Amino acid sequence: MKESRTEKKRIGIMGGTFNPIHIGHLLLAETAYREYCLDEVWFIPASDPPHKAGQKIAPYADRAEMTGLAIKDIDYFRRSDIETERKGYSYTSETLACLHEKYPDYAFYFIMGADSLLQIEQWHEPGKVLEQATVLASGRGHQPMDKLKEQIAYLRSKYDGDVDLIHIPEVDISSALIREKIANGHSVRFMVPDAVYHYIEEHKLYADEDEKERD
Repeated sequence: MKESRTEKKRIGIMGGTFNPIHIGHLLLAETAYREYCLDEVWFIPASDPPHKAGQKIAPYADRAEMTGLAIKDIDYFRRSDIETERKGYSYTSETLACLHEKYPDYAFYFIMGADSLLQIEQWHEPGKVLEQATVLASGRGHQPMDKLKEQIAYLRSKYDGDVDLIHIPEVDISSALIREKIANGHSVRFMVPDAVYHYIEEHKLYADEDEKERD
């Protein structure tokens, strides 16, 4: 069994491509922060996401800047650029190992969507992810609750993992939908924070996108 983490600073980790960051990301982080009494939530934009290999994504500098703009007025949210400190793909297991090395007295809570929870065994070294962090997964989305609970029980049994649900309202927004709407000339105001909306307009991001994948 894992050692007690009750005395450690509780840090939520929101990892993602953030291409772009949107209201759904922020609501998930805020709900996890409140429900699990986290001290802070760190947003970590993926430097070189392996699941996006071969796909066109906005440069890291733009995605990181938008992430910073989205959370700048929330004192318990902050952006971390830790994934730029090493070369190669941005694997969650390796990022968590770096965080534990830098912050040995912190307890980490990795926040993810329901789809990611069901696909976690397709990740690089899923056992090490579950060993190094409590996983907090959205309890809403496109997956039945029974299926999510079954997956949680399976992960707890196979990996001795700490896995729990975040009880969050339904918000059907994805980065892919936002990119598609921009490419089609439609407004995404209110789907992203105002500062992100203005950044996308100013830098003309996603205007020529033709990708249809969800993220």
